[in-house]
This record gives sequence, C-alpha cells and structure tokens, in this order.
Amino acid sequence: MPQSLSKILIHMTFSTKDRVRAIAYPEVRQALNAYAGGILRNLKCPSIIVGSVTDHMHILYLQARTVSTSEVAEAVKKETSRWIKDQKPEVRDPYLVKFAWQNGYAAFSVSESNVEAVKAYIERQEEHHKRMTFQEEYRGFLVKHGVAFDEQYVWD
Repeated sequence: MPQSLSKILIHMTFSTKDRVRAIAYPEVRQALNAYAGGILRNLKCPSIIVGSVTDHMHILYLQARTVSTSEVAEAVKKETSRWIKDQKPEVRDPYLVKFAWQNGYAAFSVSESNVEAVKAYIERQEEHHKRMTFQEEYRGFLVKHGVAFDEQYVWD
C-alpha cells in the first residue's frame, strides 16, 4: 500500500498586536502555552515546545501533511486569543481585555539536528529578551534564513 510520509519541523513565532506586553503574568503564559499545545495536537501537528513571553510566542512543532503552515498560525492565534479573553483578565490586566496577536507570523524549517538547540532557545526566552527586543530577534531570524522583507510591512 502506498504511503505519503513526511517529517517537517517548524519554528513559528509571532507577537502581540503592536508588541503590547499583554501576557505579563507567568501563570497566564504557562496556561497559554499548554492551551496552544492542545490546539496543535488537535490539528495533528504535535508541539515539541511552546514558549511565550510578555509580547510574543515561539512554537516548535511537527507539521502535519494535511495542514498548511498558515492554517496552523491562524488556528493557534485565533483560539489562543479567544482563550485569553475568556479568562476574565479584566479583573487583573486591562491589556488582555483587548488582546490581539499581530496579523503576520514567521515560520522556518528546522533540521532534526537543530531541534535541541531550538528547544533550548525557546526555553531561554525570558533571559534572551533582557538583551534584545522582539523586533531585533524577528529581523535576525529573517536575515539568518534569507527571507526578503520590507520593514514597512513587517509590523502591524
């Protein structure tokens, strides 16, 4: 019987709208990461690691053969945004009442030999962002991966 087989690892990242530091509480981030992992599992795109900091999220996951990268981004952003708003955050944080993710995202292929390095990178986000903004990080990824971009259209 013929089979279609693949193993495509993706590192995806996107920020909050206008880089608002809306995911301020560690316990909210931890629950958000777990929720995003569940969304990915439902898409048959199991996460290897999901990590977020105050203004953005990184995801390393296995791309399903039957789901596009843009469908993954749309589902994760839409469903996590709804989840955040349903948590009644207005009691603690007025930013979360109007929570939104940026319109775009970045996604890069990851070789099997780099999985551990990307996992470690995502795990160290808080430490990493003491030295670098999300915008600097994002630009760096685009340059490193040879992605042509127009600064005017990268941020929303």
